[in-house]
Amino acid sequence: MKELDLGKEKINKLLLAFSIPCIISMLINSIYNIVDQIFIGKGVGTIGNAATNVIFPVVIICNALAQLIGNGCAANLSLRLGEGNKEEAKKSIGSSVTLLFISSFILAILGEIFLPVLVNIFGCTSSVYDSAITYGRIILIGAPFMIIYTALSSFIRADGSPKYSMTILVIGAVINLILDPIFIFPLKMGVAGGALATIIGQFVSFILAVLYLRKTKTIKLKLKDFALNKSVLKTMSLGVSSFVTQTTVLALFVVMNNLMTKYGVDTKYGADIPLSVYGIISKINNIYISSVLGIAIGAQPIMGFNYGARNYKRVKETIKKVLFIGLIIGFVFNIVILVFPKPIISIFITKTDPNYDLFMEFAVKFARIFLLVCAINALELCSGIIIQSLGNVKKATLTTFTRQIILFIPIAFILCHFKGLYGALYAGPIADILCFIFIFFLLRSEYKKLKEDKVEYEVTENINVDTNFKTDYVITINREYGSGGRYVGKILSEMLKVPCYDKEIISLSAEKSGLDNDFIKENEESRKSYYGTDNDIFIAESKVIKNIAKNPSIIIGRCSNYVLRNNKKIINVFLYSDMKNKEKRVTKYYNIPKENAKKQIEKINKQRAKYYKFYTGCKWNDIENYDIALNTDVLGVNKTAEVLKEFILSKNN
Repeated sequence: MKELDLGKEKINKLLLAFSIPCIISMLINSIYNIVDQIFIGKGVGTIGNAATNVIFPVVIICNALAQLIGNGCAANLSLRLGEGNKEEAKKSIGSSVTLLFISSFILAILGEIFLPVLVNIFGCTSSVYDSAITYGRIILIGAPFMIIYTALSSFIRADGSPKYSMTILVIGAVINLILDPIFIFPLKMGVAGGALATIIGQFVSFILAVLYLRKTKTIKLKLKDFALNKSVLKTMSLGVSSFVTQTTVLALFVVMNNLMTKYGVDTKYGADIPLSVYGIISKINNIYISSVLGIAIGAQPIMGFNYGARNYKRVKETIKKVLFIGLIIGFVFNIVILVFPKPIISIFITKTDPNYDLFMEFAVKFARIFLLVCAINALELCSGIIIQSLGNVKKATLTTFTRQIILFIPIAFILCHFKGLYGALYAGPIADILCFIFIFFLLRSEYKKLKEDKVEYEVTENINVDTNFKTDYVITINREYGSGGRYVGKILSEMLKVPCYDKEIISLSAEKSGLDNDFIKENEESRKSYYGTDNDIFIAESKVIKNIAKNPSIIIGRCSNYVLRNNKKIINVFLYSDMKNKEKRVTKYYNIPKENAKKQIEKINKQRAKYYKFYTGCKWNDIENYDIALNTDVLGVNKTAEVLKEFILSKNN
């Protein structure tokens, strides 16, 4: 993959290279849950299937924690390596691994304690209770292993070992597949056997994942790196998006389980059959979801890179192909599930089961009603990833919430009130259609923004360097918007005869990273998100700043004091001003209407503070981060520059 050029290689080739591994990994995770469902259904029956479905929300919670730390860990590793800061990367990863171990075992212990309460919340019935508790207790023993290896697999991929990451998942799934029939049939261990087979496979995957920590490629972890520190907060902030996605899945499962048991009891099917059927149909549907998401997630770096490089033609081509492939998979799955529901569902139950006829009757109805138009879900599944790749995480999160939280759950409650059990089934296609319409227009609006014309940004200011001036210092200037800090930097540059870098960093970063000048200019500090190409901007600018700092210079903003924190020959300056004078400056020099000046100043300063906090972990306007802080109103910008000049010369001497 390293040899593939994201900006030039054929899109089809890139999709094959990036999406296939994603699809395989996601399908393996789906199969893990389906294997238990199949063998328990065959060996135990309806009650066993219902029990696994009641406990499945526990699995979702474990996945949410694993993705919160694991995906955040992978993103943070890429960010720190891009900065060239391996020491910070080691501390971040080591600390995250420690947090992963602690939090996973705490979650498992709490799960064991509160399991009787949780199963009732998750929609358990009295007849399923004992099996659910038995299955859940064992699953929770293996929960830490599952959380840890799932999270570490994300880190391992980011470390440059995707094959090893996939091997971990495959080996665990194969062990589960082998042990399930042995424990359930010859040994007659029932649901306990299915759970035991699962945690043995998880334990082996856990051992393989932990062993990898001794042979990492990009960093070498030492015992001291595993001490907990505040970098874990950054890790978790980068994994929040994945965590939110899992919580929506959890909400859907809990609501549907309760609707199945509450309204099923008034039908001939009882409470247990609908509960069991929903679990099976959702696992079957998850194979389709995993396939479509695998394609979209695999395409994310292709879309993100070309969007950052302003190569909108390639972004559009990738979007079209992802949607086309996703919808084709959707329609194939839709046809198969509508035409052949009985043979597919019969895999999960034996004909000798006393509830077989009723089970199959309801399961076929469920599949044909609930999944009536599931093909169009491909648009929603792909759009979330596509929109996130284009830098709009808020809209991407909205697509995740739209179907499950905003549409399906309210519609299901309303319809169940009037139609009973079948109301939940009809809520599925209604939510799918409404979601499709909404997402279509949302994605269309984002797609229209992809104009193919490129406007080149040119640096208009030429900087002359007087190499006869003898100073070893690099001066960084962070400033409030409207304080005149940029002008102070330019004046100081002329006084000291050293170059001042501000907009020049944009063009240099574009040249080094392949990102477009305009894109960097528009997004470098007015962050829409902290994912994908946004991190690429910070990494590219950090490299440029470090290169600039090899010689005496003045650098404006861009967390330069943090980027150069290990440079001994550095003077860090912070410039500020009162609101009235800031309003006057932005009105006069930036042509901002007087009535909007204060709002614009507050908005930009808030963005700068948030940007600085995210990448440095420090408060932007905390004077402890600087060597000198000056109010430009006291002396004016010219006199402020003179004060700084004298301060710098005194340090130089």
